[in-house]
This record gives sequence, structure tokens and C-alpha cells, in this order.
Amino acid sequence: MPAMTPEELHKFLEEHFPQVAHFDLKVEHVDDTTIRVRLPSKEQHLRPGGTISGPTLVWLCDLGFYLLLLGRLGPVAQAVTTNLNINFMRRPEPADLIGEGRLMKLGRALAVGDFTIRSDGSDEPVAHATLTYSLPR
Repeated sequence: MPAMTPEELHKFLEEHFPQVAHFDLKVEHVDDTTIRVRLPSKEQHLRPGGTISGPTLVWLCDLGFYLLLLGRLGPVAQAVTTNLNINFMRRPEPADLIGEGRLMKLGRALAVGDFTIRSDGSDEPVAHATLTYSLPR
């Protein structure tokens, strides 16, 4: 049973990270080990050439995995990224991004998982990341 629902995660972001509220990220599903988020495509996400920028993809992986940890552990705002390795696999078209994260190991001090991003309407991943987070004591 997740510690926080999608609605509670959205409220947490509004209260603790208002600087990301304008991105309109939506948590579509969260449970103890997985999360699915949607990021609507906006002009601010595009780079020259009309593709979604790499920094947007990295941001989505990092925030999505952070929300997965909150969903599992509750509102632990001090969990921080210690490692994020990303592979950009194909050009993301200017469409909504669908991100799916998976918690692979949850220890006392570290959490490890991965995150895959697809363009809405496509089964092919545009990016895949592995992440490690340090957890507060």
C-alpha cells in the first residue's frame, strides 16, 4: 500500500516545490514499487529542431523517481539524488511524455531504481535512466 496517493503527491509538490507546479506534471499511478507520470508537451520543453530537450528528460526522470520514493516512504523531502545515469535512445517528438519508474532496491540509506520515458502514442523508449537516491535517517 503506497504511503501517498497521486493527489497527495501533487499537493506535496505544490507546497514544497511550487517552482515545478507550472510544468503540469500528472501522477497517473503510484504503488509501492512503480510510478507512471505524464508531462504535457509545452513550448518551453523544446530545443532547436522541434524536439524535447535533454534537460527536460533528465528532469522528468529525477522528479518522477523522487515522487516514487515519496509514494513509498511518505513525505521525506530530504531524499536526494546521488547518481543519475541516462541514455537518450531516440528523438522525442513534441508530444506528451510518459514516464514509468521502478524501485529496484530500498535499503536504510539508499534507494535504487530505473525510469523509462516514452512519447505518448509510442511503445519505443526515448530515454532510460538508472538512479540512486540517498535517504534521510
